Order: sequence, then structure tokens, then C-alpha cells
Amino acid sequence: MDYLGRQQRLREELHSSRLDFLLVTHLPNIRYLCGFTGSAGALLVSAAGSRLFTDGRYTQQAREQVQGASVVIGRKSPWAAAAEQLGRVRRESRSRSLRLGIEGQHMTVETRRNLAGMLPGHVRLRESPALVERARMIKDGGEIARIRAAAALGAGLYDHALAAIGPGAREVEVAAKLEYAARMGGAEAMAFETIIASGPRSALPHGRASDAVIEPGGFVVCDFGVILHGYCSDRTRSVHVGTATSEARRIYAAVLESQLAAIAVVGPGVAVGKVDRAARKVLQQKGLAKHFTHSTGHGVGLEIHEAPRLAHGQQEILRPGMVITIEPGVYLPGQWGVRIEDMVVVTERGCEVLAGTQKEFTAI
Repeated sequence: MDYLGRQQRLREELHSSRLDFLLVTHLPNIRYLCGFTGSAGALLVSAAGSRLFTDGRYTQQAREQVQGASVVIGRKSPWAAAAEQLGRVRRESRSRSLRLGIEGQHMTVETRRNLAGMLPGHVRLRESPALVERARMIKDGGEIARIRAAAALGAGLYDHALAAIGPGAREVEVAAKLEYAARMGGAEAMAFETIIASGPRSALPHGRASDAVIEPGGFVVCDFGVILHGYCSDRTRSVHVGTATSEARRIYAAVLESQLAAIAVVGPGVAVGKVDRAARKVLQQKGLAKHFTHSTGHGVGLEIHEAPRLAHGQQEILRPGMVITIEPGVYLPGQWGVRIEDMVVVTERGCEVLAGTQKEFTAI
């Protein structure tokens, strides 16, 4: 990973944002910038260089992982150690004031208050734009290779879910078998809590696996993902248990058509809102739009939900290297729901669907 290049580009952004320093405290952002994967850290970035503050638990790990930044091991919290460093810089500086950017969306009110209390009087605290998150939207070749591998591993798990799904099985049993297969396949962890939602619970967009018994006569929504080499995958398939009615088949076909229509418009220069509209237009024509109750997709990378968000009114423009999900769904409260989701990489000429197989209607 080009950690040095990432930090250099961030320094250029600091200058244009009128910041002297940026205190990075969101752990995925720290990992993105310097490679550190510990659970406690703060990265202080300026034109003069970068320093990673952590504690004694991570002495060896930080020295092995961190690139492009010096490592400071302390006994205080990382952000407090960074504040002390800024105090020393301020005393040595001839500037009347220094401007410190913070990641306001990731810092608690209490931490911000305590940080402000530790800083010398001529260090001004400012909430920074989402500089690192915006950089993370565009994946480089190494990141896309890792995401592709995570998607491939995740796709293979669906066969384990299919083998476990059937009348009398519990949702948590299906999830457990899927997650065991993920670990055996090399996954570091699941990317989020596995969703196995059957029957009326399949109408819950985030119906995490419960103790409910799977009954014939409805759909089972399977939404799952893994973390592999630090990067996430995300995939949803819906399978019917028992004999399917014509209405069940109609709605499944409508969701699949909606997903394919949205994928068809993905490409560089396309506004994310246009992708969302393409998915909703199909469901509107089928009289099902009111049952599609969430956004069409989101970015995926070091975190399972990243920018951009594919939803009505969003103006972000797709660019090569973005990795997004396309996941329309229809949810009929008290009956069942259907969702189909794939990960898509925006390319120079269009897009690439990652492991986009097994989308035909399936009944068990």
C-alpha cells in the first residue's frame, strides 16, 4: 500500500483546507494512512511529517506496521499525547496561532472538550472536512485486489447457507454454519452481524439471525460479508422455502430487474442519484416502489459502510476505483421480503460486478 503517497496527498489537502495539523483518531483512517491496525492510536499529520501515538500494548506491532510516520509510545491516551506534542510545537513555533483539524464525526463531545482543555491558548481547534474518507472512496489496485478476494470468499459462503436452510432449521444455525465456513476459509472476521431472516422476518431489512425456526412458504434473506486482509465484502441473496406462488416469483423477478437496471447505469461520471433512480424506476413500474425503504447502495472498503451513499438527492459523481453495493429490495410487512445485492467496481469504461453469480430464483 502506498502509505507515503496517501499521507503526502493529505498534506496537500491540509494546506487547501487552511489547517496546520490534522489529528486522525478514527482507526480505519489511521490504518489507511499508515498501516497501523491496533485498537488505540492517534495520527498527527502536518507538513513537517506524521506521528503515530499509541500505548505500550502496541510497541512491537506499531514498529512492524507503521509506515511513513514516527511512532511515539506513551502512557496517556493517544489524543492526549498528541495534544502534548502540539504544545511543544507551539512553544517552538514563531506563528501566532496554529490550526488543528479534528475528525468531528468520529470524536465524542467529551473527548473534544478534554482535548481543547489540554491545548495551549494559541492552538485553534477546527472540525475538518472528511478529507481521509473522501480519499478512501477511490480504491487503488492493491485495495481492489483485496476487495475482490473478500468478495470471492463471501460468495462461496452462500452454498453453505443453502445447504443449511430448510423447514425446521433455526436462523441462528444457518448463520453459525455460514460463519464457521468463513473462518475456515480464512476470513479475519465477519464484516457485520450476519442477517438470516425468514418468513415474516424477511420483511425486516436488517433482520439479524434469531432463534426463529424457518417455515415453508416464504423467503429467507441472507445478507453476509467477511473481512479479508482488512477489507470487507457485502452480499445478499434471497431464497424461497417451499412451493413458491406466482406473486413470490413476480416480486423476486422485479427486484432482480431493478438491481440489473441500476448496475447498467454505473460508470464514471454518473451521479449516484441516477443509479438510485434507475433501481426505483423499475419497482415503480411494477407498483412496488413504496416497499423499497432504504438507499440503493453504499461504498465498501476498510469499513462495511463508506462513502458514497447511493440514494435520492445524493450528488456524488462516480469515479474509477469506487467500490459500491447495488442492493434494491421489496419488503411486505407481515409477509416476506426480497433483497439482492452485489458489489460493483467502477472502471474507466463502466463497471465490474464482483462475484455476481447465483441470482436465479431458487426454491428449497
